[in-house]
Amino acid sequence: MRVKRERSAWGSCRQCAFFVALVLVSAVTMPRSGAAETVTVVLDQAQLRKLPDQVGTIIIGNPLIADVSLQAGGTMVITGKGYGATNIIALDRAGATLMTTTVQVVGTPDAVVVYRGVDRESYSCTPTCQRRITLGDAPPYFDATLAQAGTRSNSASSAAGGTK
Repeated sequence: MRVKRERSAWGSCRQCAFFVALVLVSAVTMPRSGAAETVTVVLDQAQLRKLPDQVGTIIIGNPLIADVSLQAGGTMVITGKGYGATNIIALDRAGATLMTTTVQVVGTPDAVVVYRGVDRESYSCTPTCQRRITLGDAPPYFDATLAQAGTRSNSASSAAGGTK
């Protein structure tokens, strides 16, 4: 003879809560194979990263934030161009995703920023403070520093060309 047991509302709720907890724990602890790696790049600097095999296409979310150049041997050079975050996606020739990387571009740790009213000037202070133009600097400061660097570079090029 079978005895029919009825489940109470609490028993059903407890079983459901156990199931939900089990799903949440497994979702948090299981490794995610498609999780995006995050690369932090300092503005105006570069990082090297190895590409997966068989890459056919590289997609850069915002090339104003980061740029990529490919090197022999499956290496990519990621250069920080502007502040913020973007992503890089590598696809194979069939269009399947091989890699997804988040790129976070940050400012230089040794930078000192001086505000003169609303105008901004940046300096690199290792070991002494020198002018360093950075995105966001006031146009007169930025343009004057860039012009000096250009003049110096042109002088060096012409001097090197004259010694042949």
